[in-house]
Amino acid sequence: MRIIPAIDIIEGKCVRLSKGDYSTKKVYNENPLEVAKEFEAHGIQHLHLVDLDGAKSEHIVNHKILDTIASNTNLKIDFGGGLKTNEDLKIAFESGANQITGGSIAVKDKDTFLGWLQQYGADKIILGADAMDEKVAVSGWLEESKEELIPFIKMYQKEGISYVICTDISKDGMLEGPSFDLYKKIIASTAVISNANEKSNPIKLIASGGISTFDELPKLAEMGCEGTIIGKAIYENRISMKQLENYIISQ
Repeated sequence: MRIIPAIDIIEGKCVRLSKGDYSTKKVYNENPLEVAKEFEAHGIQHLHLVDLDGAKSEHIVNHKILDTIASNTNLKIDFGGGLKTNEDLKIAFESGANQITGGSIAVKDKDTFLGWLQQYGADKIILGADAMDEKVAVSGWLEESKEELIPFIKMYQKEGISYVICTDISKDGMLEGPSFDLYKKIIASTAVISNANEKSNPIKLIASGGISTFDELPKLAEMGCEGTIIGKAIYENRISMKQLENYIISQ
């Protein structure tokens, strides 16, 4: 299972929110590159970079920070937040993103999102399926859509999506543990479909939200999660970089 630390950006600073609420913003570092370099120094290879200003503005904002981190580290970065147009996507990839995550766009403009999937391929486009009470949330989690989470994921699975990041918003930033039951449900519901009428690939599920202790990581791996995103637990020293380094080495 891949370990993917998160850096969330507001006004160029590394922050964390609780349950996606912008009013709960806590600044952990004013230099995201410094944070990224520390991750890399401990054997981390992947980074989840979220443009929270972009999510609110509905267009890419913090692409210069993406460019700075991509140019000064070897981290493979998945970038999300406010990607709405082909131009946003072009800027993100030209700024060094290895993958992009589309959440709101996949709900509000399916044709554009599927166009990205067709143009760039399933290895480059991640479906952001973030939910509250199993309803997909959009616009930086400021809105709840009418989309039911698992049917939403299955629909895109049939269209060829491979990577899915799922955050249970009620858990995000709360340090109360991840939604094990929800992830089990998703993995069971998206097991490989292969019959005369339907074919699809298994979903590579990336768990996000609520990670609070190191012991939760092997459980997520055993369940079949392909990766896990860790944010506040690192910044609040609930999980040490040394623990993550040793986990990566042991795999």
